[in-house]
Amino acid sequence: MLGGLLLIGVLGYVVIENYSVFDAFYMTVITIATVGYGETHPLGTAGRLFTSFLIITSFGTFAYAVSTITRFVTDGEFNKFFKNKRLNEAIEKLDEHVIICGYGRNGRQAAQVFKKHDKRFVVIDKDEKLTSSITHKFSELVLAGDATQDEVLMEAGIMRASALITTLPDDADNLFIVLTARYLNPTLNIISRASDDGSDTKLKIAGADNVIMPDKVGGAHMASLIMKPDVMEFIDQITVQGGDSINLEEITFDKLTETLKNKTLKDLEIRNKSGANIIGYKTAGGDYVVNPSADTQVIPHSKIFVLGTPEQIKALKLILLE
Repeated sequence: MLGGLLLIGVLGYVVIENYSVFDAFYMTVITIATVGYGETHPLGTAGRLFTSFLIITSFGTFAYAVSTITRFVTDGEFNKFFKNKRLNEAIEKLDEHVIICGYGRNGRQAAQVFKKHDKRFVVIDKDEKLTSSITHKFSELVLAGDATQDEVLMEAGIMRASALITTLPDDADNLFIVLTARYLNPTLNIISRASDDGSDTKLKIAGADNVIMPDKVGGAHMASLIMKPDVMEFIDQITVQGGDSINLEEITFDKLTETLKNKTLKDLEIRNKSGANIIGYKTAGGDYVVNPSADTQVIPHSKIFVLGTPEQIKALKLILLE
């Protein structure tokens, strides 16, 4: 509206009073702002009528513009605008990150593990009060929005993400997110929470790679801590809690250098070259082999699981991976 008034004012003074463009612009500004400076050049009757018209029409517009800008700043919209701009710029730089939909108990636990392993992630939650209170090391990567909406997932960088975790309490919402995410990114690794029996099957049909039922997992874990407490604590240590001293890494066939593909585990010489140990193997058909033999061949769609210290895993990646 202000831009339109400026254009009308400049054109009016140029046509009616034969002002130069600069003089017309200056006269328009001091008229709209009602600052009361003198006329740039003496005005004729037509020029004074036009100036009166400009003052009357611009007074309300100018006052409204000033009040809107003031409210924009005082209500925090100004900071919110730049915060969203920083957020979008930060997400655009991400690649192979994880998207966490829902920041309840399960979402927070997943975030804590990612923080410990220095894995970048984006949080999406509808509760704006909750998202604004997040103070983790990647707090700039928090979206307040509905993860069931395509545009919110796109804003979170789903096309460049490596995985998505949906932990919403409603299975229907999780199902909708899984369907949308699988459609937007067919190669995405999707992990979903399920609450009701039978929902896990539907979620897998919708496209989830894995479905976790926290109540069942929690009960089974507690029972295992009774039956084999030290074994379970050791597994927890190497998989989740021991991020700083112990690493359990999976290496896929696709990531191996060309010279090592289709070779046997013996040919890889992982123990001799890095000090790490191969503790498991996943066949192309999806079967798991514990402590595989040295003659096991690494073929397409297979994986090997390696246990070692961070230094050993780092040395291993330098040797094996492209």
